[in-house]
Amino acid sequence: MERVEVDHGTMPDWHSVWVFLTLHRCGSFRSAAAKLGLSINSVRRRIGDLEALIGAPLITRHVDGVRLTAEGQSILDSACRMEAAAFGLIRAGEASPFAEAGEVRIAVTEGLGAFWLAPRLVEFQRANPRLTVDLRCAMESADVLRLEADVAIQLTRPTSPDLRVVKLGRMHIIPYAGRGYEQLYGLPSEPADLERHRIVVQAASQTIRLEEYAKDLTGFPENIPVTLKINVSSAYYWAIAKGAGIGLLPTYATAIGAQVVPVDNLGRYNLDIWLTYHPDSERIGRVRRVIDWLRASFDPARYPWFRDEFIHPRDLPSRIRGEPLPDLFAGFMAMPD
Repeated sequence: MERVEVDHGTMPDWHSVWVFLTLHRCGSFRSAAAKLGLSINSVRRRIGDLEALIGAPLITRHVDGVRLTAEGQSILDSACRMEAAAFGLIRAGEASPFAEAGEVRIAVTEGLGAFWLAPRLVEFQRANPRLTVDLRCAMESADVLRLEADVAIQLTRPTSPDLRVVKLGRMHIIPYAGRGYEQLYGLPSEPADLERHRIVVQAASQTIRLEEYAKDLTGFPENIPVTLKINVSSAYYWAIAKGAGIGLLPTYATAIGAQVVPVDNLGRYNLDIWLTYHPDSERIGRVRRVIDWLRASFDPARYPWFRDEFIHPRDLPSRIRGEPLPDLFAGFMAMPD
């Protein structure tokens, strides 16, 4: 491959290199602009300036996006090393003594963030008044290596060898219905009965697809009457709780206001919950405190619905250690009539 000569009297600035890397990873100017929070013209201008500095075109435009030229490919590795060095400088600063206070970014799936971590943040913040938590709830996994978050909780195991990965627990998923739905339509007693019911599905990344859930169930109908699709967990939960139909929820949903009832004889599924962060982050005091808090928040010994073994929701109250089960989600309790 031809070597690209660079005038060392004028070095490229980091922001232009970051735009180049983001454009390569996103595959199009529009996606890169959205990722960077810039206009498409700003991205094009940055790439143009970098190409002028390098003295060669770095990308070519195609119907399906952009591709690197041979020159662009030849500087890609150097750009990645520049990125790694920049992140190393940031982490070195964060590891110094003045980093005991500040902000920690937690990326977490929307359901676990809204229904599990957010209610516990008040207690954590009282114990750490100088620390700011940026809780980012989304169904897409954050890239911890590129500092999109300091720590991430996700339902797919990261594969990068450069990350520290810890299993927090296991989420057990079963069908649920709202009490109002049960009163109007009753509950199915076997998979074949689902043809006569209303089904609600969650359509987002890091969620289980209905076909995957049903693949090992005998008698599961080929055509399921899906009446509602929702992309976020909080809206999905409330739709089920208010009687929109039967949907798949984690077993701890029983505790959230006690507005949903489990549907037996329709199988179950599980997803492991993973905590991931860069190994260097453990040396940062504020991040270490957050990591310890997160691990305690998913302690299977204290919260039995996160254990590896399945426990039926009706048996959870007797397995709780510590505070009574309803108090865990007091903020979501229904108002009295």
